Amino acid sequence: MPGNTRLRAARIAAGYVSQQALADALGVGVRQVRRWESATPPWPHPEQGQALIRLLGQDLEALGFTPPGGAPTDRSRRTVLAATAAAVGLAAVPTQAAAMQPASAADDYQAVTRSHRRLYWSVAPATLHPAAVAHATLGCALMPEAAGQTRQRIAAAVSESLLLAGRIEFFDMRVPDRAQQTWLRALQAAGEADNALLGAAVLAHTAFIPGWDGRRDEAVERMVAARTYARRGPASAELLAWLDAVEAECETRCGNTRTALHLIGHAEDVLARGSDHDSPEWMDWFSAVRLAAFKGNTQLKAGHLPQARATLLEVLDALGPQDEKQVTVILGDLAAVEAAAGDPEAACGYAVRALDQLERTWYATGMDRVREVRRALAPHQHEQCVRDLDDRLFGWSTTVSALAR
Repeated sequence: MPGNTRLRAARIAAGYVSQQALADALGVGVRQVRRWESATPPWPHPEQGQALIRLLGQDLEALGFTPPGGAPTDRSRRTVLAATAAAVGLAAVPTQAAAMQPASAADDYQAVTRSHRRLYWSVAPATLHPAAVAHATLGCALMPEAAGQTRQRIAAAVSESLLLAGRIEFFDMRVPDRAQQTWLRALQAAGEADNALLGAAVLAHTAFIPGWDGRRDEAVERMVAARTYARRGPASAELLAWLDAVEAECETRCGNTRTALHLIGHAEDVLARGSDHDSPEWMDWFSAVRLAAFKGNTQLKAGHLPQARATLLEVLDALGPQDEKQVTVILGDLAAVEAAAGDPEAACGYAVRALDQLERTWYATGMDRVREVRRALAPHQHEQCVRDLDDRLFGWSTTVSALAR
């Protein structure tokens, strides 16, 4: 889609799904916002510019505006790079004028992006995260030195790298505010690449942030935006089913388990029908088994304990060696099922198995599940099995690891 993709991405990521919504927040007409999102956006008046910076959290050049007096300068390009670096925790890297990048640069850059994506499932997040962030920063430096399809391919890979960095920040490190900023940069890079499916994936990830906090309306707005981008596809059955699963998890955390189960049922139907379109290579976090994991958690929260137990045991049997992070989540959910069923011995057994797995592969979301189980076991805290769980949960290595992250 032509136009000022940086401003459009920042607007949507900030929760202003429509141009009218941003116009209302700024106290300007919607035609003004349309002009700002055009291919040649006029420089905002000072008070409007300050309001944009305040609402969207970036300076005007990072939002796609060219300073009065001509084309973007080297300084403005460095501003965008610096904003991206700052959003993911790095100091800006100085850039120098360079020759235009050859097409092979996109091949080389994408190869590293693919490697990082595969390493996510086996490398400790504290080790992989700086590498992914540095790689994204390199890509931001390469984009102004590339043109045409080479630039688009690098931009798409930058978006993938930032999506990965944001996933680590949200799911592995549990720093949602930082993930929000990283995913905003990922959305802007997807806009540079004109890649609607990447945009849909990033937007759906941003829905987790309000969804996990119980802010349903905000999560739903972001999912509406994600589905809008997916329609520009072509989207695969897996991508469409995953969007249902994301929305289902947000509904579950907001207490709407009936709606969530309906969404999961729809996702199962979508996967069963299939489609003529293949899933993007970068979409390696979802499958029918992962959908069943969503379902088991929702059944648990809905109080359907026998169904949840059966679903989660099937998922546990189906997960492979590469799914170690997901294993901790499933073990945590099985522990929660048994705690709710009044069997503290079985609950502690699953929780200890989850802690065993966490010692091998840290995953903050998995540890959250174990802590939730321990809180549910408060009525049984004087039983030996719970005391044994406490010895593991508050051992030196586990406690230090949790605090360090």
